[in-house]
Amino acid sequence: MTIRQLRAFICVAQTLSFARAGELLHLSQPALSLAIRGLEESLGGRLLSRTTRSVRLTPEGATLLPLALRLLAEWEGTTDRLRQRFTLQQGHVTVAAMPSFAANRLPELLTRFREAHPQIDVTIHDVINEQVLELVTSGRVEIGFCFEPETMQPYGFTSLFDDRFVAVVAASSPLAQKTSVSWKTLSAEPFITLQRPSTVRHLLEQSLAAAGHDFAPALECHQLSTVGSLVAAGLGVSAVPALCGDQMQRMGARCLRLSGPIVRRRVGLLTRRDAELSTAAHELMRVALGAIAERGSMPASSGR
Repeated sequence: MTIRQLRAFICVAQTLSFARAGELLHLSQPALSLAIRGLEESLGGRLLSRTTRSVRLTPEGATLLPLALRLLAEWEGTTDRLRQRFTLQQGHVTVAAMPSFAANRLPELLTRFREAHPQIDVTIHDVINEQVLELVTSGRVEIGFCFEPETMQPYGFTSLFDDRFVAVVAASSPLAQKTSVSWKTLSAEPFITLQRPSTVRHLLEQSLAAAGHDFAPALECHQLSTVGSLVAAGLGVSAVPALCGDQMQRMGARCLRLSGPIVRRRVGLLTRRDAELSTAAHELMRVALGAIAERGSMPASSGR
């Protein structure tokens, strides 16, 4: 049974005329008869009783007609919904983003995306970097915004920018008068950082160990927003991705260029290599790449 055969049967059944049905469907009489015969053969019996003067439904044809109408309506509804998804008039995309990106860059990207495609729904998982990787791996989200993973299997990664860590100090600190600070100077202050297994914490430990610096946090917490609040309250200093610079400054802290060593990590779009993205997800990636290109390669508060 094909959609073409169903349409032919419905039209003949409703008009009770092969000639009229052929006109409405723009089919020749032989083509219309062939479609009906094919449907009857596939089902195993006659659906229409045809004489030289009239066309009537057989009992089986009368049974099929309401079913055929429903099948055709469902088919047309399905094709219409899919067509709307392919043309971005309808759809849904699920993304995951690490907190630094979710709080500081994602709102701008989604504003652009929703302005262009208001009928596309978006579900956001704002989770730590490690969970972004897990959600992409499991297929629960199509796109992840995160740091570049250390191993690329099974991911596809599209770079957005290199994020350089900056120092965060209280506005009342003498260090706030500077434009840059070294790790040696910063580490002399009580240090506030995220708890393990945070990727930010891991990057700091790894980079400082390689440069021969000790890393002994005085305060540890789970959220970057808490880090900013603690620093702003004068409880210590910290180092965070420049991506969070505006957020830290809104909380009352100050961000400074940080050197010796320079800690940086690439931020980008994460997908699964073996998974086909939806049209909506492809469009969101296009919008994200365009927005980042307009802002430049580095976050605004990177100290450059």
